[in-house]
Amino acid sequence: MDTYLNGIMLPAGQARLSAEDAAVQHAVGLFETMSVYHGQVFRLKSHLNRLIQSADVLGMNRNLDRQNLEYAVKKSISHNQPEQARLRLTVSPGPLSLLCDDHGKAAVATPTVMVTAAEPIEYDPLYFEQGITVRVGPGAANPFDPVAGHKTLAYWARLRTLREAAVMGAGEVIWLNISNHLASGAISNIFLVKNGELLTPFARGDEVERALPAPVLPGITRQAILELAETKNIPVRRCMLSIHDLLQADEVFLTNSSWQVLPVGRVEKEPVGTGNVGAITNRLRTALLDLVAHETKLKSV
Repeated sequence: MDTYLNGIMLPAGQARLSAEDAAVQHAVGLFETMSVYHGQVFRLKSHLNRLIQSADVLGMNRNLDRQNLEYAVKKSISHNQPEQARLRLTVSPGPLSLLCDDHGKAAVATPTVMVTAAEPIEYDPLYFEQGITVRVGPGAANPFDPVAGHKTLAYWARLRTLREAAVMGAGEVIWLNISNHLASGAISNIFLVKNGELLTPFARGDEVERALPAPVLPGITRQAILELAETKNIPVRRCMLSIHDLLQADEVFLTNSSWQVLPVGRVEKEPVGTGNVGAITNRLRTALLDLVAHETKLKSV
């Protein structure tokens, strides 16, 4: 599929960033990974809100043009005409120095906006029938890191741990924060089920008063699951969770925009619950797929 780059659709192999772009020079930028169904992005507004808020909070760009970002995404869809696809919206400050100029003013440039489209990832159906194995990773999520909990281009630390987990036969790695509480997956949010209650770590924006910032991305799919749990009278608790909680959970599942809800069958060598995909996990996965179909079909009419 062709790539949108700063207002122009180009064959994927011809889309090029400037060598001076801040994304290339310093890995400065933000991105959103979105799923397209029936030619529509599921919860595009939420994805754009998150990116624009991060750009503002982190000082990358406090005046991103929402209409321009929405146009870029919709132009990519209308041009490529996918029924289903995986879209990535990448925004960087553009080709400029991030230092101040001689007058002490921050440099200003037009941001780089790029949308890449690809076929959706095909996951093995057994992942959803039996669950995947996860590995417990390092205590690396740091509430004192100002970019933690934001979807920045500096993603190598996460991908490295994910690759190491794959070598050991695991499909995801569970990140801990620096106090050794659960944070998230390397590329996902995590949920536990215990005694019929849905538990999830605090994400950025969930923090209680006077607490440290949560170094966890507030996932779009995570939010949809929280909404669905409420409608189905499944009690939900956002809280600090330990390795013990993980190992004693009745059910564990992961969420992101690509696989939606992915059950966890084993934590390294330890089975989760009975070793089978749990009823609440299956119930919420079915409800989410129905919600995605409903919202995207409604917008395509």
